[in-house]
Amino acid sequence: MSGNEVDTLAVPATFDSVDPRNGELVAMYPIQQLHDVRDTVEQARADTDWWSGLSFAGRTRRLTKWRQLILNRFDELADLVSRETGKPSADARIEVVLGVDHLHWATKNAKRVLRRRHVAPGMLMFNHVATVEYQPYGVVGVIGPWNYPVFTPMGSIAYALAAGNTVVFKPSEYTTRVGQWLVDTFVESLGDEGMHRTPLRLITGNGITGAALCRSGIDKLAFTGSTATARRVMGACAESLTPVLMECGGKDALLVDSTANLKSAADAVVWGALANAGQTCVGVERVYVADAVAEEFISMVCDHVASLRIGGDTSADIGPITMPSQIDIIERHINDGVAAGGQPLVGGSSSVRPPYVSPVVLVDVPEDASAVTEETFGPVIIINRVPSLDVAVARTNASRYGLGATVFSRRNGNRAARSLRVGMVGINSILPYVAMPSLPFGGVGNSGFGRIHGADGLREFAMPKSVARKVLPAAMNPTSFNRPFWTVRALVSLTKSLYRW
Repeated sequence: MSGNEVDTLAVPATFDSVDPRNGELVAMYPIQQLHDVRDTVEQARADTDWWSGLSFAGRTRRLTKWRQLILNRFDELADLVSRETGKPSADARIEVVLGVDHLHWATKNAKRVLRRRHVAPGMLMFNHVATVEYQPYGVVGVIGPWNYPVFTPMGSIAYALAAGNTVVFKPSEYTTRVGQWLVDTFVESLGDEGMHRTPLRLITGNGITGAALCRSGIDKLAFTGSTATARRVMGACAESLTPVLMECGGKDALLVDSTANLKSAADAVVWGALANAGQTCVGVERVYVADAVAEEFISMVCDHVASLRIGGDTSADIGPITMPSQIDIIERHINDGVAAGGQPLVGGSSSVRPPYVSPVVLVDVPEDASAVTEETFGPVIIINRVPSLDVAVARTNASRYGLGATVFSRRNGNRAARSLRVGMVGINSILPYVAMPSLPFGGVGNSGFGRIHGADGLREFAMPKSVARKVLPAAMNPTSFNRPFWTVRALVSLTKSLYRW
């Protein structure tokens, strides 16, 4: 699709953001197309010299004010997240905590990670001084997801801003009001500056708007979403060689060794699989448990799941499915898993009652069933027995996804973690890397590439620049046609002498 075609498509002018629990209107927004998005990108570009020209301390002061404003209005944001996603209040509040934590870490550590540093020039260039510095790209586009509309985009927005970029943010059409709140509060925190300069800007719309952002002249794009959408985004960005960061889906496994603390493992499975109604890219979607402890472990999981409360009130344990079309995928996976031979121990096809899906526990589902191979993104737990932890690792690695994983074992956790082909692993703890801003977050394979969070996340939004400066005359200079005849011979002899052993 060409850029001109994007503008001429017959599409609705606006879209509604609604509360998935009851369909109540939250807000209405325009579906912005290519000319609108390009205008916003150019406005952001006009502020890049000012924002990148600030010292690290100058950006820190402004981002700190934003963090303080978010904290002062914490309940307002958490309530809005709950209303627009349908997630229980506790889940929304945890999400805001995580978002604030990452904003703080990026702001505090940007100077340490990105400032100019000296590196050794090496033998050949001993008479030079060498440095590496990290410079911002310019305008970074961020396409955020609906399942964690504060925490996930903040992992790109905060780090990109701290690195000196301006940001154009397109939140999901399902959670645009949350995205607007974030942008509005940042502008408000700038005070009088915000009337003239806005390093963080909002665009609104659906996939057409996202495609327009890819073609708008941004300098880098950070995307979070499904693997299928990521392919389309990459294709659009490839037209202009716009670099991309892709944080895509997962089919994360939790491995239970025969030496595991079963009570802790069962609690971790239930939380990791069912928090936010299973709508978590790093949520537990597969469980591999050693035969020797399988019966006891499965019984613990089922008992725990049966005690959870599903509903639309903010105190429920599990809320609705935010995106209506996902319900069809969840139902298909449940039915396919049972048809393939899986045993439903809790729930089943009757668990699907839109917009809610009650928890489902299926055991002994064949590895080639869609419930095991495809991302479900719903409150479905697949538990398969395995003869050993090594087999569990092999089955985990057989997936085309490779986002995160968890291992419960008293003795073999480190060994298994090193063998897993994923970007992140928790040992005897569920999703610990999510709450550690210092750790890079991202996956391999169909789960994407690039990293947000941590030092790697800051460098993801900055371009390394190498500078070498001559400070002393060279004893011999092989990079000249005027060199003496013996120069190269001496250089080879020196290299052999230094590096032979």
